[in-house]
Amino acid sequence: MTQPPAVRYAGFIVVAEGIVALVTAVVLAVLASGGTDKHADGFNAYGTAAWFTIMGLGVLAGGWALVTDRRWGRGIAVFVNLLLLPVAWYVFSSHQVVYGVLVAAVAVTVLGLLFSPTALQWAAAPRG
Repeated sequence: MTQPPAVRYAGFIVVAEGIVALVTAVVLAVLASGGTDKHADGFNAYGTAAWFTIMGLGVLAGGWALVTDRRWGRGIAVFVNLLLLPVAWYVFSSHQVVYGVLVAAVAVTVLGLLFSPTALQWAAAPRG
């Protein structure tokens, strides 16, 4: 079965999520190197930047897998976007309503695309 457009669209969104994570890692590393990290040990911002780098690369790879018609990226994309739902709630409950709603909307959109009937048929179809 050929890849449905819904899966490719979800892949592009997941690629964008990975890029956002990598940009966040760069920003954290730059801020930490400039001495703006307010923690006593200074390791916190570098550690968080490393975490965002590792996760961002994984999410980027999963999104690229979806864009290029590889099924293994679907698991990564579903997992990441399920994890973004509680993040959206945290952001929303931290009085950042607009950002919380945006994060939730992106996560629900990707999940909706990946669980659409055509995407499920694509995921369940035998290869070869």
